[in-house]
Amino acid sequence: QVQLVESGGGLVQAGGSLRLSCTASGRTVSNYVMGWFRQAPGKEREVVAGIRASGGSTFYADSAKGRFTISRDNAKNTVSLQMNSLKPEDTAVYYCAAGRVVLWGAERSYEFWGQGTQVTVSS
Repeated sequence: QVQLVESGGGLVQAGGSLRLSCTASGRTVSNYVMGWFRQAPGKEREVVAGIRASGGSTFYADSAKGRFTISRDNAKNTVSLQMNSLKPEDTAVYYCAAGRVVLWGAERSYEFWGQGTQVTVSS
């Protein structure tokens, strides 16, 4: 089993930045694809970004391109999401997920999920 714990969420003004981190425990996730999803109030959960096990391939939703950067440190069993130029519409609970064989936006292809961290962007 893999346990994922997100951190780094909070309240930030529009235009600001936050860095989310996800720490895995239980086993190494170095051979897992890692993804970040978010769910805003009243909306379905959506993929934000993903990164392959090697870190050589990444995916970004259109809403994240140019503003967010996903990275991973396999030695520390962590994955991060640097979020810049935040907008009020980025307000959501952000979830970290891990899977071995995934389609980026297909939630069911991710095996393990964190509990989420709240990000609130004020206007």
